[in-house]
Amino acid sequence: MELQSIWFFLWGLLWAVFFLTDGFDFGIGTIYPVIGKTDKDKRVMLNSMGPLWDGNEVWLITAGGVTFAAFPKVYATMFSSLYTPLMLILFALIFRGVALHFRGKIEHPVWKNVWDTLIFLGSFLPALLFGVAFANIFQGIPFDGEGLYHGNTLKLLNPYGLLGGALFVLLFIVHGANWMAIKATGDLKERAVAMSSKAWLALVPVAVIFLVASWFATDLWNNYFTYPILFLVVLLNVAALLSIRFFTAKQAYFKAWFASGLTIVLCTFYGVIGLFPALFPSSLNPEWNLTAFNASSSPLTLKIMLGVVLVFIPIVICYQIWAYHLFKDPITDEDLGLDEAY
Repeated sequence: MELQSIWFFLWGLLWAVFFLTDGFDFGIGTIYPVIGKTDKDKRVMLNSMGPLWDGNEVWLITAGGVTFAAFPKVYATMFSSLYTPLMLILFALIFRGVALHFRGKIEHPVWKNVWDTLIFLGSFLPALLFGVAFANIFQGIPFDGEGLYHGNTLKLLNPYGLLGGALFVLLFIVHGANWMAIKATGDLKERAVAMSSKAWLALVPVAVIFLVASWFATDLWNNYFTYPILFLVVLLNVAALLSIRFFTAKQAYFKAWFASGLTIVLCTFYGVIGLFPALFPSSLNPEWNLTAFNASSSPLTLKIMLGVVLVFIPIVICYQIWAYHLFKDPITDEDLGLDEAY
């Protein structure tokens, strides 16, 4: 029981870290055609995430790998039930990676416009679809006791699912705009700050509506009322969300970026805590829910994996902290002139 609970927490943590790190990449790509007025602006935006984006996506592989190894039944049912949106996410990420490298190969407006469009779609679609997918998981997926999905992709585009998609998109836009406020200078920096403020004003009501809708569409609140101390997560989330605006007004843009990242992590854990012990609930019959206890690998497998994680994950985290520190300074003309620049 303890091992399954630990791995449930680690499963949620890995998804939270992925949304924290790759979230600002998605946000930058989403606002890319809006605040990137010139080719130089766009190059600054691409190079602001250039040394980091591929490392950030490692957390997606890790989260998927942990789902497969620790909870194989969940992996099988999840990837069959959500096959279409997950494949769309995969192709969007592939095309975004290709676009980042190919955009600057030919100096022609049509060539660049094609790749610019793919950069936007490769950022916006994953942000939206991850939100839709997780919102649907929160309210339950229509699968039976054999793990067979009873529905189609359009069923996932329900009001609560789309609300989750909007929440994720706005969270990532704020996060990405805050990162651009750190990395850009001049007019681009001002536009990024303005985008962060505008997106935050839209994020707050969407977040409130999502919390209220979760009361009616899901069972997420049950654990909170059973264990009231868990409401600290919600209160901290509210504090982190409000502090984004506070730090932006103070022009403390790194603190604002940290606050938006913390908001993303706490939003993820709001859902994970509410789900426990279910990882993949069935909307057809609660008895068919896949939980941390009925869908996990053997205790020996979980023990071996825990040992590996305790050794290597801290190393990866330390490396990424070092990388973020190394590339914390604003992008300069000298940076854009490097051979490895986008």
